[in-house]
Amino acid sequence: MIKSQHIGKRMTEKKVIETSAAPGAVGPYSQAIQANNLLFTSGQLPIDPATGTIPEGAISLRAHQALKNLAAVIKAAGAGLEDVVKVSLFLADIKDFQEVNTVYAEYFQTPCPARSAYQVAALPLGADIEIEAVVFIP
Repeated sequence: MIKSQHIGKRMTEKKVIETSAAPGAVGPYSQAIQANNLLFTSGQLPIDPATGTIPEGAISLRAHQALKNLAAVIKAAGAGLEDVVKVSLFLADIKDFQEVNTVYAEYFQTPCPARSAYQVAALPLGADIEIEAVVFIP
C-alpha cells in the first residue's frame, strides 16, 4: 500500500512493507513502514515463519531467528543489513547480552549500525528477544 502525505511543506511517500518470509504481525501494526528513503521496522520476534513457533534452547537460536526475520523484512524493501543505520535490541534478561552480541556480529559488519540494548519486563508471546531497525534505502 502506498500513501502520499504532506508533512509540513514536503511530500512524503509512506509505503507498507510486508513479506511472508518473516512472521506476520501479531497485532494491529505493519512489519515495516517506508517513508521516502527511510525504513522503520517493527520489532521482530524469533518466530520461525514456516512453523509459527519460537525455537527452544539457547538464546543464540532465537537471536539468529529474530535477525533472519529482520533481514527478510529489510530485503522486502529492497535493502540489506548493510543499509541498517540503527538497531534496538530488547532482551528479557540482559545476562543474555554477550551470547546475543556474538550472534549479532555475524550479521553486521564494520561499520556497524548504531545500537541500543534494553532489558525489558516482558515481550509479546513470551519471547525473550525482539529486534527492530531503522534502515536507509539506497
